[in-house]
Amino acid sequence: MHAKDILIDGFGRIREEVHAAVEGLGPDELNHRPGPDANSVAWLVWHLTRVQDDHVADAFGLDQVWLSEGWDKRLGLGLPRRDTGYGHTSAKVAKVRVDSAGLLTGYYDAVHEQTLGALRALTARDLERIVDERWDPPVSLGVRLVSVLSDDLQHAGQAAYVRGLLQSADA
Repeated sequence: MHAKDILIDGFGRIREEVHAAVEGLGPDELNHRPGPDANSVAWLVWHLTRVQDDHVADAFGLDQVWLSEGWDKRLGLGLPRRDTGYGHTSAKVAKVRVDSAGLLTGYYDAVHEQTLGALRALTARDLERIVDERWDPPVSLGVRLVSVLSDDLQHAGQAAYVRGLLQSADA
């Protein structure tokens, strides 16, 4: 198995977890925050998708799906166009509200497809390419992709946890 196949499998697992956390939830459940400063399922999935979109596009020299396919307008969150949710205050988290699970999974699936396209073309040597020199040591493409994978899986797990809280409250 090649490294790119492992990455493709890993990003496929994020997609599975995103769909499992979101599908079947209505707007009230998607936007519910279990505490005054807690994140909603909608915010968690939007944020993990924005991070993947931003970081993969930057690393591969692609346009962000958020902007190029108009997802910023479709979701209409009233946030700066390039906002990824990093460092959001509670007030900004509250701005991330969606009307349907389909909007979240639609955006995620579009980002996922762009990610898979980039990954399929990878060579082992590509993974060594430096994509961010602002760090010491500089960040390689391989390290950046594993970082995105890790961050996204953590947030998908958090979204699943919030979903579980919602469902246990209804029982």
